[in-house]
Amino acid sequence: MRTLSVVLAFSLFVSPLLASSKKDAPVTDDTIYDQVHVKLAGDPDVKSGAAIEVEVHDAVVTLKGKVRTEKEKEKAERLTKKVKGVKAVVNQLVVSPL
Repeated sequence: MRTLSVVLAFSLFVSPLLASSKKDAPVTDDTIYDQVHVKLAGDPDVKSGAAIEVEVHDAVVTLKGKVRTEKEKEKAERLTKKVKGVKAVVNQLVVSPL
């Protein structure tokens, strides 16, 4: 019983330390890619979200493709900049009404 108590106390002490070290870890390009897709697809103003091509290299995100309005283009860039770990956004989206 005493061993169980020691193990439990130890794990309660160590868990927050391990969690905080993960928080400070750099965000990978793959994670950024996924999060940008989620943000764009989930936003009602970015109607072309699924059609926007996203590339990530060293935390720099490039957006490519066609959107319907300038507002949509600007919103896609703003949403992308809000993703944790993004250093810069290269917005190559083209406004092309259907």
